[in-house]
Amino acid sequence: MPLTAATGVRALPGVGEARAKCLEKLNLGTVGDLLAYFPRSYEDRTKIVSIAGAPPGESVCIAALVAEAPRLSRIRKGLELVKVKAVDETAAMTVTFFNQTYVKDALRPGETYVFYGKIELMGRARQMTNPVFEREGRARFTGCIMPVYPLTAGVSNNLLAGLTRRCVDACAGEIPELLPAEVRRVHALAQSEFSYRNIHFPDSWESLELARRRLIFEEFFYLTCGMALLKSGRDRGRGPVFEYTDPGWFCSRLPFALTNAQRRVIGEAAADLGAPRPMNRLVQGDVGSGKTAVAAACAWMAYQSGWQCAMMAPTEILAEQHRRSLSALLADTGMTVGLLTGSMKAAEKKQVYAALKAGEIDLVVGTHALLSEGVAFARLGLVITDEQHRFGVAQRAALSAKAGQITPHVLVMSATPIPRTLALIIYGDLDLSVIDELPPGRTPVDTFIVGEDKRQRMYNFVRKLVGEGRQAYIVCPAVEESEPVEAPGPTYEGGWGEAAGEAPHPDLKAVTAYAQELKTKIFPDLRVAFVHGRMKAKEKDAVMSAFAAGNVDVLVSTTVIEVGVDVPNAALMVVENAERFGLSQLHQLRGRVGRGGHQSYCVMVTSTRSEESRRRLKVLADTTDGFKISEEDLRIRGPGDFFGARQHGLPQLHIADLAGDMRLLKEAQTAAEALLAADPGLRSPSHAALLERVKKLFADNPDIFN
Repeated sequence: MPLTAATGVRALPGVGEARAKCLEKLNLGTVGDLLAYFPRSYEDRTKIVSIAGAPPGESVCIAALVAEAPRLSRIRKGLELVKVKAVDETAAMTVTFFNQTYVKDALRPGETYVFYGKIELMGRARQMTNPVFEREGRARFTGCIMPVYPLTAGVSNNLLAGLTRRCVDACAGEIPELLPAEVRRVHALAQSEFSYRNIHFPDSWESLELARRRLIFEEFFYLTCGMALLKSGRDRGRGPVFEYTDPGWFCSRLPFALTNAQRRVIGEAAADLGAPRPMNRLVQGDVGSGKTAVAAACAWMAYQSGWQCAMMAPTEILAEQHRRSLSALLADTGMTVGLLTGSMKAAEKKQVYAALKAGEIDLVVGTHALLSEGVAFARLGLVITDEQHRFGVAQRAALSAKAGQITPHVLVMSATPIPRTLALIIYGDLDLSVIDELPPGRTPVDTFIVGEDKRQRMYNFVRKLVGEGRQAYIVCPAVEESEPVEAPGPTYEGGWGEAAGEAPHPDLKAVTAYAQELKTKIFPDLRVAFVHGRMKAKEKDAVMSAFAAGNVDVLVSTTVIEVGVDVPNAALMVVENAERFGLSQLHQLRGRVGRGGHQSYCVMVTSTRSEESRRRLKVLADTTDGFKISEEDLRIRGPGDFFGARQHGLPQLHIADLAGDMRLLKEAQTAAEALLAADPGLRSPSHAALLERVKKLFADNPDIFN
């Protein structure tokens, strides 16, 4: 039976039930999945060198004759060696295989094989350990540019390469050409079949580059088309037109002067609120830049125009904090501010439900509880979400759906500084406002990088500040000591894994054990508490409330406090194993202090020997500009998952790199915009297949094209 993209992997030779399950761990279930599973790197196996000419320690191909029968030795239980002598016209080498007994019969004396591996010098003798080998003249994995794929247990690179080779040979020519011919011509892009063949098995390095360029462009092109269609779809919606969009009276009654940036952003939002289409605006600002005042101004304009407002926060304690802050800012306006969280008693929730339905609450602040079935509004006109990266497109849409037939205005806020280009991709359905100015009087947080040898001085500093009446955070990368160390790469709550090139660290600080040590041995006279993401919401809120009330001196935590309660009295942030966190995450943590009138400090503790890690941390010590930090973080961390981007509705990128492929991104955006200007909505029959491909890319959010 001929292979097609839809053929299951079980139809491929050598794939039984066990291997199919292993492949499933890599999300490889069909031939099409294998075709779209691109290599992560390549090995140059094109050049064959002599035994004598092979540079020690470098991977090379050597054509050599097997000079004698391989010898099998059983060293001990679980360890078997096969050794064989191989020669060419320049020298001899010993080839050793560990626990590969099949080699004894696979290598035949008198035959020439191509071995791929590293030559090691043992005195004057040369040896190679566990090389890849093939009989000369029958090469599949030598004499070529070899793809190297991401793997999992039970799936070797040779297996994956062999399966993919069969799929490419059978189906590469069947992959439809979806990019319009004019786009391919203008941007000098290779054809689809050529690109899929050469991304997996390049004819040359030049062919590989042509294939990569085409596939990266294509991925960005589909992404840009999808985001543009999403944005145009909501632009066609019918939004509530706010009659009252002059925030002047409200702003004049605030107990502080707004910054120019705050005034500009409020003006941008006011213009949206008075327009007939629904507002969808992202307000991005560093920690402490004054986003709450912008939210309050918008909520007041909704109230003045006869509409209700709902604000969703990621945690109960943050929702409570917003309710208090907004109640104070809106105190003289006559607005009723309510609260709705999951931990409220059933009777309290019913009371809030009834008041919302009757229109008696003008602004409700809540958690995911706002999405509950019983929540209904009289006239919901504005939806605000705080810390937007904690909510997905679907949750934003679910809250907006509470408005019924009207599509409410949406304001989303984020204190995570995102490079502008990345923000425009991730929030492609939103207009972007940036508060790029801090209110006057905020004292910069002094930031230091210290090694393990300064630990006692750091503890003394904690004690000194607590003695002056201040409080301290100590953040750890793990909850428990037994936690496995993640591989390098970003996570959102839990930081980075080991810095590149470093072994798992014996001094990895874990919240539960470290808090106990601090409480009993280091600070027995201080009030030490701990909090982490695995605790129940009520437990977390109780600890955070105690810290906010001044009843805890030292709070030991994971990054769960990264988005947390405002504690002006907290003046010290200590980050243990700082090399394990992303720069933007460290900046967020630093933003937890310096919120009061006291000089505040951030101390990053690390014993890393990695120069790259120390350079990364120095970026944070040298600047407090969150946007500069985020640019550097994106450069270092690379594509896609800058901070859990899939939560945003951003599709997973398979080959494109948002940091490294910026020029191609701009080319693809230009091409997509031109195509959509000529064919809005991609409704032309000639673009039907392209539209289906774009929809498939956004399969995690199927509603966005409805």
